[in-house]
Amino acid sequence: MDLHGKVAVVTGSGRGLGLGYAQALAAAGAAVVVNDVDQDAVDAAVAMITVAGGRAAGAVAAVGDSAAAEELVDTAVREFGRLDVLVTNAGILRDRVLWKMTDDDFDDVVRVHLRGTFTCARAAAVRMREQGTGGRLVLISSPAGQRGNFGQTNYAAAKAGVVAMARTWAMELGRSGITVNAVVPVAATEMTKTIPAFAPVIEEAERTGVPLPDWLRKDEGLGTVEDVAGLVTFLASDASEGVTGQAIGIGGDRLALWAHPKEKAVAFADGGWSADAIAAQWPAGVGAEPESYGIPAPKAPEA
Repeated sequence: MDLHGKVAVVTGSGRGLGLGYAQALAAAGAAVVVNDVDQDAVDAAVAMITVAGGRAAGAVAAVGDSAAAEELVDTAVREFGRLDVLVTNAGILRDRVLWKMTDDDFDDVVRVHLRGTFTCARAAAVRMREQGTGGRLVLISSPAGQRGNFGQTNYAAAKAGVVAMARTWAMELGRSGITVNAVVPVAATEMTKTIPAFAPVIEEAERTGVPLPDWLRKDEGLGTVEDVAGLVTFLASDASEGVTGQAIGIGGDRLALWAHPKEKAVAFADGGWSADAIAAQWPAGVGAEPESYGIPAPKAPEA
């Protein structure tokens, strides 16, 4: 994939998945703005990319408010002359069950993931529309936003909102040649290492260098950061020109298109539905096959 001549901003790219995205984009030829709240992490990431022959600049900013978003776009334009790709990866976790989650727990996560995606995308869209040559918005979501996840009210809500924004912006920005897609990644990160079924397998792979087993890469769709980066590179490229408004899953050996919400079962009653009529109809009618919820628990093969 050739991204020479393109300029990308990747939020939260000082480490983890964001760093992987930035490295992959740079390896494909894009100039990259690395963003993080940690100056040392930004400096290290920029150095890694430049030592590997890529072009990168750093921008230390806490994603969330408009000033930070403008700083990222301004850095891209100042250092490389334009902006073609935005990857909104920055995020934090404040996991707690509903009755223990504080206002700050909720607001902090929503501010970074949801508001940060909005402010950065808005700033990028303004610049891309001014340039008049199209662009790519790649919004990072999560399986938690698609299905919910225990202890992640704030995170799941924000990530669901990210996909909703991708669908909306795909309509609004289509005439400007700007595509907008959500990526739903699953990779071996510090967060997934906390899952009991995954932890020993990931630790063993990191210790020995042996690839993750097939059941993890295929059945669970979980692999390395590098496995995820290919989708981001594709969505940043001219090859994805006809792809927009989609939620696309990637992890391990699995590539998947997530379905958008739609009516699954419908019933009609002349004059409308009373509570009693709904109760009588529900078990064998519209509610006969209720939807599942939550991320399915991983199942390691029996020894």
